[in-house]
Amino acid sequence: MMTGLERQLFAEKVWQYYAEHGRDLPWRLPTVGDRFDAYRIMLSEIMLQQTQVNRVIPKYHEFLERFPDIRALAAAPLHDVLIVWSGLGYNRRAKFLHQAARQTMDEFDGILPDDQRLLTTLPGIGHNTAGAIVAYAYNRPAIFIETNIRTVYIHHFFNDATDVTDAQIRACLGETVDADEPRQWYWALMDYGSHLKATTGNAAQRSKSYTRQSKFEGSRRQIRGKVLAGLTQGPLSLDQLSVEIPDARLESVLSDLVSEGMLIESAETYQLAA
Repeated sequence: MMTGLERQLFAEKVWQYYAEHGRDLPWRLPTVGDRFDAYRIMLSEIMLQQTQVNRVIPKYHEFLERFPDIRALAAAPLHDVLIVWSGLGYNRRAKFLHQAARQTMDEFDGILPDDQRLLTTLPGIGHNTAGAIVAYAYNRPAIFIETNIRTVYIHHFFNDATDVTDAQIRACLGETVDADEPRQWYWALMDYGSHLKATTGNAAQRSKSYTRQSKFEGSRRQIRGKVLAGLTQGPLSLDQLSVEIPDARLESVLSDLVSEGMLIESAETYQLAA
């Protein structure tokens, strides 16, 4: 447990950085008055998973133009969602987002819950994503962790320790979260963490939860992305796909995508799921 002075000095450091260098990001803008749209928060959080901010911003705007609210997303066919998502990578996220929208319409009358536990019942929404939605959309002091937050707390409170657990970080976060302004507090942590990674190195690498992102070039992820991008133009046969993607793993990737419900196969012709 930290002292009151430690908490105060830490908070002053985070708030000072945010006051001087806080980022203007589109998902940090309220929709009406001071109200934040939970759908837009969910969209941004899922898009930002393992994807850099500068790649997310244009796709975020494009996605909202096509699916401006959760009702529009739920009503759309998965095919259309995958087409708009194309180029962002990790396409399972698009499917989960689509499923989450439909489940929200069915079970919550189109309103994302302000309860962290209930949010985790939606596809693709884990504990930390649910916490981010609660904090950013509803300004509640939920506890959640992601890589920038890990960076901040490991840098300040764990010195040269290794294998720092999320339980240890959650304990520190619980002592320091600003209960009056949790939304802005987490924005401040995110921006300060991004700064620390750029200037002092990624302290989150000393976390027990840290896993290095696998290389994209030549990976199955790259093949999946090429398949889905190719099929946005219309159905293709296996032979046609093989010409565009000459890789021995192609058929097993196609099989995976069919079993996941991302593709439909008919007579060795593949198309995006309807």
